[in-house]
Amino acid sequence: MADLKPVTEISFAEIFLCSALAACFAEFCTLPLDTAKVRLQLQKKAAAAGVDGVGFPKYRGLLSTMATIAREEGLSALWKGLIPGLQRQCLYGGLRIGLYGPVKRYLVGNEFIGEIPLYHKILAAFLTGAIAIIVANPTDLVKVRLQAEGKLLAGVPRRYSGAWDAYFTIVKQEGLGALWTGLGPNVARNAIVNAAELASYDQVKQMILNIPGFMDNILTHLLAGLGAGFFAVCIGSPVDVVKSRMMGDSTYKNTLDCFIKTLKSEGFFAFYKGFFPNFGRLGSWNAIMFLTFEQAKRIF
Repeated sequence: MADLKPVTEISFAEIFLCSALAACFAEFCTLPLDTAKVRLQLQKKAAAAGVDGVGFPKYRGLLSTMATIAREEGLSALWKGLIPGLQRQCLYGGLRIGLYGPVKRYLVGNEFIGEIPLYHKILAAFLTGAIAIIVANPTDLVKVRLQAEGKLLAGVPRRYSGAWDAYFTIVKQEGLGALWTGLGPNVARNAIVNAAELASYDQVKQMILNIPGFMDNILTHLLAGLGAGFFAVCIGSPVDVVKSRMMGDSTYKNTLDCFIKTLKSEGFFAFYKGFFPNFGRLGSWNAIMFLTFEQAKRIF
């Protein structure tokens, strides 16, 4: 990214705009996959056993989960949390990528010439991911709360009528600080995932361009984006599960409590629940986002 094109050619505001636009477009395209991922992560063994009368969980696999949600709640339910999702991407997506180049350059110094070391890329992405999600955590919380709410029994009212109602209701009932519920695992998750995504995209893209015959084009962007998504899911899935559970269920005392209870009741592999839908979502999300981002940069 910044290694291949000097950061001075594009201002922070232009990078922020490009990345926010690309992140919002990717969010809209892949939100149904994310909704399915959240439902799978929140599904617990105790609650899932016997749901359909024969001991099978309600949600099983990416496509099956999406089909179940669409059948029971309507097709539009797959885009639950779209508004806070877009709000999140404007803030988080814009800041994490917009700050990545300047922070990376700051770490190595303005006088540095040559290929920036991988550990500097990882550290820069880790820091920008943490900073960005601290700002955007309320939007992430509301998004997960809306996604987590499934089909209700007749006469049972929904907790929230929409995104803005969710913000006000949470503040009114739980206090302003509740908007930062799950901040610990969310910072950990997004800092780690952002480091995996941006650093791996940067590195994979550079490696591809060193292969004879490859150029800085759509194919390179797609391959690098898929690689970034794969590394992000492998590294970030455990903290992503804990983050989703803490945001979707207020009974957990803290991050450690959620981690221990999940581990005791469901075992280690519970932290990789929804791995394939998560990769389906993050892989496609990164491919769409980076492709759109690279094309948007060319406007400037």
